[in-house]
Amino acid sequence: MRMLVGPLVILMTVMTIGCHRPTVDELTVYGELGEFSLTDQSGKPITQADLQGKVWVAGFIFTNCTGPCPHVTATMARLQKEMADLPNFRLVTFTVDPERDNVAQLAQYAKQFSADPARWMFLTGPEDEIQRVLRERFKVHRIATKNPMPGQEFDHSTKLILVDAQGQIRGLFDGWAGSYSSEMPDAFEANLDKLRESIRSLAQ
Repeated sequence: MRMLVGPLVILMTVMTIGCHRPTVDELTVYGELGEFSLTDQSGKPITQADLQGKVWVAGFIFTNCTGPCPHVTATMARLQKEMADLPNFRLVTFTVDPERDNVAQLAQYAKQFSADPARWMFLTGPEDEIQRVLRERFKVHRIATKNPMPGQEFDHSTKLILVDAQGQIRGLFDGWAGSYSSEMPDAFEANLDKLRESIRSLAQ
């Protein structure tokens, strides 16, 4: 029984936070995202200026991933559906494997998840620019594992990062349920509740 106290307390705390819609002032400002220049799944150049005035969530994947990437993308697909009433909300998926994930590959991947190209961008670009965006802009990791198994070539962040209309990072949330212990089955949904409420606060 004693071993369950820690996870239970954490779960109750997360669920309590998830039930409260934070005000804009309650959301931490982690810093300015800064500029970047990449290409979306239609071949269109995209910079941070294209997202000014939008509230958006960033995620990180590679298209042949057999690990958490499909789960992270499925979570973003849920947000696309659940936030459909917010005209200034966007989703932005960054590949961590630009050498293979070209425009055509990302377009095919986006189609698998019924991504609306007007609201959900999948971005690729030169290796050095992708690395710079991950490391300097989002402060997330991408490590080549040298694993010979297809779909397991990279270890990378599965966080979803919330960015406000001024280009400031305002929150980091788990993108897949595997981040949680099996003893905390509701914690992932509580995490998503908090993300949804944070999006709505910023998009008002």
